[in-house]
Amino acid sequence: MTEYAARALLPEGLHDELPPAAEHEAAVVGRLLAVFSAHGYQRVKPPLIEFEESLASGPGAAQGTAMFRLMDPASQRIMALRADMTVQVARIAATRLQKAPRPLRLSYAGQVLRVKGTQLRPERQFPQAGVELIGVRSTAADAEAVLLAIESLAACGQPRPVTVDLTLPTLVPAIAAALGLDPATAANARDALDGKDVGELDAIPGEAGILFRGLLEAAGPADKALAALARLDLPPAARAEVDELAALVEAIRAGSTAPTLTIDPGEYRAHEYHTGFGFTLFAAGVRGELGRGGRYDMVGPDGGTEEAVGFTLYVDSLLRALPLPARPDFVFLPFGTDPAEGAALRAEGLRTVAGLAPVEDPKAEAKRLGCSHLYAGGTVVPLGA
Repeated sequence: MTEYAARALLPEGLHDELPPAAEHEAAVVGRLLAVFSAHGYQRVKPPLIEFEESLASGPGAAQGTAMFRLMDPASQRIMALRADMTVQVARIAATRLQKAPRPLRLSYAGQVLRVKGTQLRPERQFPQAGVELIGVRSTAADAEAVLLAIESLAACGQPRPVTVDLTLPTLVPAIAAALGLDPATAANARDALDGKDVGELDAIPGEAGILFRGLLEAAGPADKALAALARLDLPPAARAEVDELAALVEAIRAGSTAPTLTIDPGEYRAHEYHTGFGFTLFAAGVRGELGRGGRYDMVGPDGGTEEAVGFTLYVDSLLRALPLPARPDFVFLPFGTDPAEGAALRAEGLRTVAGLAPVEDPKAEAKRLGCSHLYAGGTVVPLGA
């Protein structure tokens, strides 16, 4: 390895995106944003870096350990690179757009950077795109978020069956509070349910143990899960959450027959900040989740809380689910071609590569530059012809 090549190595989890993959990624993001816009979601563009206390507040608290930090030489305050964009959209809604009418629909797309990757997503920098529906709590709003995520994936040509895994991260705390469980027991139960630890759940005595084991056994296809949850003697607050989830399942099915719906009532990791339902999108045979979303509380314009629901799509996972793009066609314009002729070809949607010096064999030069066609005698000619 040469000295320059050694210096050009990138840190673990970071990589260069080359042609045509970089263009393909941009096109996919563009299609996602077009679907968001068609449903009335207006795009915002927050900065890549801002003060730490802003990024680590509210929904951002769950990403606190994932953010790179540095000192701002201008203000002498700690700044952080965003690890997720949801908290930035929440900040914009509560400040710059605090007087905008609710419900407020916002969309976004951009790169995020994290301190460490995971086993399923070793990349530390990757693109996100998503929406937030702010200032309303209803089954219709929750269903809109889930259905929009499904429609967005379909608009990108996602050919694999999509599974929407629904969860209720607040269900276990609701049961624990109603039964008067101490914080340690409640936390152990939550971790055991999330980790599917049957032995730990068996050690919880009484009514609580029965209910928590029932939640574990309920996980699976939506109809089976809802039937199992209906048989449990849940406290009123927990029963209300399950009833809301059942209504959401019905609303999703009324809007789309495409996805497979599953329910895991005990899962909460990656949904820690959600104050209502959460959901994760998967595609068969694709590494990593396609996206996550759910209902959460954000800081409201008056300093209180404002309810929101939304989702984030992980574009890198989505790209793994899509067919690899074909190399685009380019038309080689020999040196001296009238610029107006090149402009006319581009107006027709063709891509041109202009020769910058005379050559003896324009066809050979076109092939050398990776072009698929040659402009000769006023005609676009395939190089194979």
